[in-house]
Amino acid sequence: MSLGSEITYAEVARQAYAFAAWLQAQGVKKGERVALMMPNCFQYPIYLFGTLIAGAVVVNVNPLYTVRELKHQLQDSGAHTIVVFENFARTVQDAIPGTDVRNVLLTQIGDLLGRGANVKGRFVNLLMRKVARQVPAYDLPQAISLRRALAEGAKHTPSPMPLARDDLAFLQYTGGTTGVAKGAMLTHGNVLANLLQTEAWAAD
Repeated sequence: MSLGSEITYAEVARQAYAFAAWLQAQGVKKGERVALMMPNCFQYPIYLFGTLIAGAVVVNVNPLYTVRELKHQLQDSGAHTIVVFENFARTVQDAIPGTDVRNVLLTQIGDLLGRGANVKGRFVNLLMRKVARQVPAYDLPQAISLRRALAEGAKHTPSPMPLARDDLAFLQYTGGTTGVAKGAMLTHGNVLANLLQTEAWAAD
C-alpha cells in the first residue's frame, strides 16, 4: 500500500511482463544491464521483475548519488538502460554523457496510484512538482514515461528467456566507503539460495 492505494501481485506480474516485452522491443538482450534509480515504491518491483524476465541484469542505483558517483556506476556496469524517479532526473541528465546509456525511462511518484485516468496519481505528481518543488528542472528529450512503456509493452508478449543458475541477475554495488563503489555479481542461483534460506528461517 502507498498513499492509500494498493497493487496486487497479479497486477505487478502483468506490468512486469509488459516491461519485459518493452525492453526486448528496444533491443535489450540477455545479460545487458538495466539501471534502476528509484526509492521503495510501487514501480520498483515491476521494473525489477521485468528486467529479470527479459533476461537482463538489474543494477540498483542509489537515488541520492551525485553526478560523479552515478557516472562511475553507469560506466563500470555498462548499463544501456536507466529507469529513474523524476525527482533525480537532473542527476541522470548530467551523468549520462560519456556512458553507454541509450534508453531513459522516467517515472513519477503518482504513476501507479490510480486506475484509468489516474486522477489521484496526476494530482500527487502535480503537488510534488509545483507545491513541494521536489523535482529539479531537467532536459532529457530522449526519455519516455513509465505509462507509455507499459502501454507499448502490453501489446506484446516477451520472448521466453532460458536462464541458468550461473547467469547473472544483479550487479549490486558496494557503498564505496574505502574507494569507488564495486559491483558484486549475484547470479540467479545466489538469489534462489537466499530465498530458500529465508524460507527455512521463517518456518522455524
